[in-house]
Amino acid sequence: MKKLVFLSTFLLCSYCFSQELPDGFVYLSDVDKTIKSELRYLSSNNFIGKPIDGYSNNRVIITKPAAINLKKIQTELLKKGFSLKIFDAYRPQQAVNHFVKWAKVLNDTLMKKEYYPEVHKSELFNLGYIASKSGHTRGSTLDVTIINIKTAKELDMGSPYDFFGVQSHPFYPKISKEQKENRVFLRAIMLQNNFKPYENEWWHFTLIEEPFPNTYFNFPVK
Repeated sequence: MKKLVFLSTFLLCSYCFSQELPDGFVYLSDVDKTIKSELRYLSSNNFIGKPIDGYSNNRVIITKPAAINLKKIQTELLKKGFSLKIFDAYRPQQAVNHFVKWAKVLNDTLMKKEYYPEVHKSELFNLGYIASKSGHTRGSTLDVTIINIKTAKELDMGSPYDFFGVQSHPFYPKISKEQKENRVFLRAIMLQNNFKPYENEWWHFTLIEEPFPNTYFNFPVK
């Protein structure tokens, strides 16, 4: 019995450490509990290969207007047997600083094979893969895909999330018909709900009328 009580307390306390968010921000789960998430920068499953500064909980934080629009998208997708899956949303400046610091250490190429096999690490800044500022830090940008609810598998988009290369451009031609259709499916439903795409990454979208277009935040994800 003591073990069961401890386990229940532990599970409940995964939400005990919620912080008071700045005005205009929400936890996405408070707006829509059905949207899936896998914050890659919380784990080692990312292009650096280590957890990233500023992430301590798998809870998506985003501006309230963006969350409301995501709820609309999710409602449409659920009717078709699909769901959104968020890889990243609000990103603290300390995480961006972590990326910049890592990019300058040219011999740290732990995840090169998986994430940037055709790009030399010294070129990451010039090619725009790493920058000192990120739209994510303003709170209304997200990295997202779509999953099939029955299988819980991500739709095949032709390249992995956060892959550094032309293969990740939304209209990259050398992928299958199904992969192209999946990218168009995601892009269309995001555009219909006031999110603009980024032309170098099929997964990256920003709310068109973002509430903090010139403010870069640094509170943690917890």
